[in-house]
Amino acid sequence: MTATATAEPVSETATSLAVRTVGLTRRFGAHVAVNSVDLEVPRGAVYGFLGPNGSGKTTTIRLLLGLMSAHAGSVELLGGPMPLAAGDVLSRVGTLVEGPAFHPYLSGRDNLRRLDAFDATTDPATQAERIGAALERVGLAAAATKTYRRYSLGMKQRLGLAAALSRPRDLLILDEPTNGLDPQGTREVRALIRELAADGTTVLVSSHLLAEIEQVATHVGIMSAGRLLRQGSLDEVLGVTAALLRVETREPERAAAALRNLGLSVESASVDHVLVGLGGLEPEAINKALVDADVPVRGLHVERPLLEDLFVQLTGEGFDVVG
Repeated sequence: MTATATAEPVSETATSLAVRTVGLTRRFGAHVAVNSVDLEVPRGAVYGFLGPNGSGKTTTIRLLLGLMSAHAGSVELLGGPMPLAAGDVLSRVGTLVEGPAFHPYLSGRDNLRRLDAFDATTDPATQAERIGAALERVGLAAAATKTYRRYSLGMKQRLGLAAALSRPRDLLILDEPTNGLDPQGTREVRALIRELAADGTTVLVSSHLLAEIEQVATHVGIMSAGRLLRQGSLDEVLGVTAALLRVETREPERAAAALRNLGLSVESASVDHVLVGLGGLEPEAINKALVDADVPVRGLHVERPLLEDLFVQLTGEGFDVVG
């Protein structure tokens, strides 16, 4: 039985979000694994859900999907309250959580066929085409007839991704999708996430690899010890005003004077460049002011803080610390 007949209308804010939680909390005995988390994942975003192992990311994802119950708080997926709307919503959500589980003596293709046959919302007439396309997309077409027990860890991760992609999805929730992949496989997963987002799919990808996620995410949330420390667009979280502009010039003293006249803070200067805080100005405007002041500019480069730098700043700990 679905919840469409009894569910209350969702707010305009909720419909603009693919994932929304309010005060989400889960305890294991005295340990609070997820502590009053308010997630907001905009539709169409690639949301990097970041934090060290043990920070509460996977527990949060399991709560989103109804794989465990919360002790407090609420969850909405694709505008529907969970678990009330699970019957309507979950068929539009693809997942890869805590490593895929498949039958070891079935081939990759037969494992996907079995999963698809158990899904009452799929069309059997399109099964072969959909599964073939999913295997091709994750680079497993050549290994589709090989038994799962002969798959490497990276191939098992790819098959899990194929299962999530075996039908069109509005939302993908991927927990450590590059686990076990070599550098080439990791690059392919990044490219796949970009393609899915370009097609309009919202992707929530959990990872402890900040540098990888920084290359693909439009939005991020940073977890530590069960708490969501910060979230928003990548620029918002990193702080655009905290970025520095590197002005390459053979006349750094004149450049520094012109930049101070704009009301900007010059952080440092050397024989061939000046570092200056953007102060809310666009680099193009700064470049124009320098040219108008007859300062020769060889190049401009925005140097913003890295996600890992921000994490250390927020927590005072290295990113390999388990919360």
